Amino acid sequence: MSKSVNQFDERLHVLINNAMAEDLGDGDHSSLAVIPSDVRGSALLKIKQNGILAGIEIAEKIFHTREHSTVFHLYKHDGEAVLAGDTAFTVEASVSTILACERLILNCMQRMSGIASLTRRYVEAIQGFSSKILDTRKTTPGFRLLEKEAVRIGGGMNHRFGLFDMILLKDNHIDFCGGIAKALDRAFDYAEKYKPSIKIEIEARTLEDVHEILNSGKADRIMLDNFNPTLLAEAVQLIKKKIETEASGGINLDNVREYAATGVDYISIGALIHQAKSIDLSLKAI
Repeated sequence: MSKSVNQFDERLHVLINNAMAEDLGDGDHSSLAVIPSDVRGSALLKIKQNGILAGIEIAEKIFHTREHSTVFHLYKHDGEAVLAGDTAFTVEASVSTILACERLILNCMQRMSGIASLTRRYVEAIQGFSSKILDTRKTTPGFRLLEKEAVRIGGGMNHRFGLFDMILLKDNHIDFCGGIAKALDRAFDYAEKYKPSIKIEIEARTLEDVHEILNSGKADRIMLDNFNPTLLAEAVQLIKKKIETEASGGINLDNVREYAATGVDYISIGALIHQAKSIDLSLKAI
C-alpha cells in the first residue's frame, strides 16, 4: 500500500470518528429505545436523482468501522453514471449499526456525488483539449478529504491539499512581502533550506508579472488569475511551456472551453466544490 493511500485512510479514520461522535454523543437513544441490540437487518441505498455516484467505498468503510462483520454488496461503483431508481448497494448488519451510520453515509455520498457530477460536466466540457480541471482549497472545514476525493472521482485533479504541500504565493503574499521578486527569492531560499522537494507556484495579475516571474527562474508554475481568454492565450504563448500554467478566476461552464482552447495546462475552479448541489439518495430498510 502506498504512503498516499495510508495517509488517506488515516485521515478518513479521523473524519469518521469525529463525525460519529458528533452525531451519536452519548448514544442513539431513538434506536436504543425501540430496537433490541442483537437484531440484525438489511438496507439498500436507493438513487433518487441522475448523476455521477461518489462515496460508495467510503460508505463501506463507515459501516466496517462501526461493525467489522458488516456484509456489503456493491451494485454500482464510484465514478459510475447512475439513474433515479437504481440501487447502489445493500448492507447487512445489526440494525443499530445501520441506523447509526445512515445519516453520515447519506451526508457523505450525497455531497460527494453532487461534486463528482459537477466535476464531470466540466471535464466533459473541455474534451479534446489538453487542459486539466483542478479543485481548490475552497472546501468545507473538516470535509476537505472527501470533497477532493469526489473531484477525483468525477474526473478532475486535486490541487494542493493544504498550506503544507505546496508554496503558493498569491496576491496577499506578494503584496505583504513587497513584490514578486522578493517573494520568489524568499520562497526559493526557504524551499532549498527546509523543503527541497516542495513546488513553488506564484500568481500573476498582468503580463508584466509574467515577464518578471519568467525572468526569476524560481517558480514551477504560474497562476494566471482573472485573465480573460484572449489575455490568457497571450500569456501562455509568452511562457512557451517553460513552466506550468494555471488559469483561475471567473471560469464557469459557459466559458471553460474558451479557457481550455488557450493551451493552459490547468484550470482551477473553486465552484466544483462550493457550488455543487447534493444528489438525492436514501437508505431504506429491506
